Amino acid sequence: MASVLSKILGAGVVIVAVGAAAAWFLTKPDPHPDSYWANLGTPDLAKGEQLFWAGGCASCHAATGASGDALKVMSGGRALPSPFGTFHIPNISPDPKAGIGGWTLAQFGNAMTRGVGPNGEHLYPSFPYGSYARLPAKDVNDLFGYLKTLPASQNIAPPHELGFPFNIRMAVGGWKFLYFNDQPRVQLASADDKLKRGQFLVEGPGHCGECHTPRDAMGGFLPGKWLAGGPNPEGKGTIPNITPGGDLGSWSEGDITNYLETGFTPDFDTAGGSMVEVQQNIAHLPKGDIEAIAAYLKAVPSVK
Repeated sequence: MASVLSKILGAGVVIVAVGAAAAWFLTKPDPHPDSYWANLGTPDLAKGEQLFWAGGCASCHAATGASGDALKVMSGGRALPSPFGTFHIPNISPDPKAGIGGWTLAQFGNAMTRGVGPNGEHLYPSFPYGSYARLPAKDVNDLFGYLKTLPASQNIAPPHELGFPFNIRMAVGGWKFLYFNDQPRVQLASADDKLKRGQFLVEGPGHCGECHTPRDAMGGFLPGKWLAGGPNPEGKGTIPNITPGGDLGSWSEGDITNYLETGFTPDFDTAGGSMVEVQQNIAHLPKGDIEAIAAYLKAVPSVK
């Protein structure tokens, strides 16, 4: 009997060990190899600036209430409340200690597109790498080059305020296993170059779905609800449905373009809440890009 029990216990230990190894393999940080970031050439700073505005970097990483030139000081420090706790947005200025001035392109790129920090750790998806994953390496190189031209800040953001189990970074690997990918959010039939550009901007650097798509209890997007709006993930209020079946259903492409350029709705109301900063960022983009965003928003699947 003792021998049988010993064998059963031994088999149990092996099963647990194999399961743990499999779980670690499936959820471990998965950065791109260094070769992925090699030989990208000199950054195109003008394109990098466009990506800076498309990505809304100033909306999160500039100080609260910043305007004018201060919008380009990526000092971090803003608090980002969520159902999982409060995240504090980091300094991404060129300061070598407080910011990302000491980072390599590979470290920056893997943070942007793989959610992996400079020391190989999982980053929390409060940073929208689930959207930025769609940026090609060349775009990341251009953005990194542009960020290095901005003023340095010595501000150090406080640590995140997260309770158990959300304070365990390895658990983020499980979240990535369930939700993280770089595939198109929706399939568009017969998409021309304009629609493809709009899809890239909205699903990628613009990360519109991070606010406008409802989430499940684990923070993943609900299937079939792309851009359908829902509760504000940062607290009070709701985020509008921006599919053709929602709050923008009666708007034309021209109406959406004008709103993103000027902040004025078709009935002469103005953007409000966090959308004020988003609109001001998008207004820096070439008109062709803004028109592409509008075309995409009129082409996505309608959700009531």
